[in-house]
Amino acid sequence: QVQLVESGGGLVQAGGSLRLSCAASGNIFSSDIMGWYRQAPGKRRERVAEITNAGSTNYADSVKGRFAISRDNAENTVYLQMNSLKPEDTAVYYCNVVRWATNGYWGQGTQVTVSS
Repeated sequence: QVQLVESGGGLVQAGGSLRLSCAASGNIFSSDIMGWYRQAPGKRRERVAEITNAGSTNYADSVKGRFAISRDNAENTVYLQMNSLKPEDTAVYYCNVVRWATNGYWGQGTQVTVSS
């Protein structure tokens, strides 16, 4: 069983930066993919970024060049550095672990609000 706790959300002006953190308790396997999703009001949840144990990353087109995902395998923590934030980045951000042969795990979410 894995529990995920996000932190670092808040209110920021457009053009600003935030850093989200997600600490995982329980065993994180080397095959697990850790990532961030977001859901804005009235919209579907979408994948923002993901990272493998080896450090391979994937980003949504909308955040490429602005967001950076990183992972501390020793601390079972994943980060999302968000720069040049835009009002359209406003959403609840969720930490996620993808694990083979399971439904994966989700955090409770952290609100990010970007004012114009």
